[in-house]
Order: sequence, then structure tokens, then C-alpha cells
Amino acid sequence: MSQTLPVVFLACKVFEGILESKEESNNVFLDYGLHSIPKQLTKAVQEQLDALPEPSLIVLGYGLCGNGLNNIKAGKHTLVIPKADDCVAMFMGSRKRYMDQFAENPGTYYPTKGWFEVGSDPLSEYKKLIPKYGEETADWLMETQYQHYKKLVFVAHTEDDLKTYRPRALEVAAYCERFGMVYEEYQGSDEFIQKIDNLFDFQDKISEEFVVVQSDGILKQEMFL
Repeated sequence: MSQTLPVVFLACKVFEGILESKEESNNVFLDYGLHSIPKQLTKAVQEQLDALPEPSLIVLGYGLCGNGLNNIKAGKHTLVIPKADDCVAMFMGSRKRYMDQFAENPGTYYPTKGWFEVGSDPLSEYKKLIPKYGEETADWLMETQYQHYKKLVFVAHTEDDLKTYRPRALEVAAYCERFGMVYEEYQGSDEFIQKIDNLFDFQDKISEEFVVVQSDGILKQEMFL
């Protein structure tokens, strides 16, 4: 990339505070809950991109996120996106680390702090279902959805996040014991986060761990494969 562009970090709120030391960058953080409704995520990200007047290097702090970024249009910007399914791989430190863990333990549910913040975890889901359907039906719906999971592994990239969110993670884990899930924790690293950080200073050295969409291009699911 020969031209140096202004950098904008457009990301899920789960990354708020991680890269804010970059004073020259414009940081835009979107609501945690968008990942649970991919169409809303697509709409929100596209609106933010379209609203930026100056051609920029947009670093997206998202993975593919349930296809929420599929068909995003770069417009006048250049997009750089971590080649990951979601923030779990980023907090583990790399997509390879995530894929290795997934291969070893395929029946694993991986919450991160963002999932707890927005209430997108089994215990929160259960509490929302009871007023709608009653306890018996809520139990059946949750059993249908989570019966095949064997582990609940809370993933964080720092010890501080593990300590801060552990009480909530343990609450959720206690509920998930009814499905036979065993609770574990995984402290990853800031290795992937650091690579995102480096994009602000080294636009000419974007590694293969990122998807790049040039101006007027469209982000496609197959780019992540």
C-alpha cells in the first residue's frame, strides 16, 4: 500500500480501551449486541463507513461474526479485517490457536467479556425466555440449544479481564452444569491485538492474518477461508 491513509478503528465495544492510546486515530465503537443479529451488524458497520467523508484505512475490530460483515462495501475506503470468525480467536492470540482448540474440543462454548456485557450467554437467555414461554418450555428450548456442548471456556486476553469477569462466568457455568458442561478458563495473549495495533504505523506490512478490501471492493465470506 504505497499511499499513507488516515486510520479509523471501527470496532465492537469489546475492544474499547485496548487501542485508545493511538491519539492520531479516530476510534468508533459499536454496541456489543450487534453480533447477535448479523443483519443489524451489517447495517451499522455500513452506515459508519458511508458516513466517513475522507478516504481512510478502516481497521475493523470484528471477525466475520456470523456473516455480519459479508457484503460490506468498502466505498472510497480501504478495509483491513482480522481473518477470524469472531473476537474469540483475537483474544486467544491467533486464529490458528482458536482452530487448534476447536479441533481438540469441538463441543465447546466460548464466551468472552463482550458476551457477558450484552447478556448473550445461556443464563441470560434462559431468564429472558421464562417470561415469554414459562419455565418448562424455557428449559426445553435451552436443552435443545446447548445439550451438545461439553465445555464452557471463558476466553480473555489478559489476567485483569479474567478476574473482572470471572464471577459472572462462574454464574453462567453453574447454570450450564445442567447440560453437562465443564467450566474452564483460557487466558490468551495480546499477540493478535498487537498486530492490529501495528496497522496504525505500518500500512505497508499487512500480514496474511488480515483480509484487505481495496476501495470500491466488497467484503466476501470466502475471503476468510
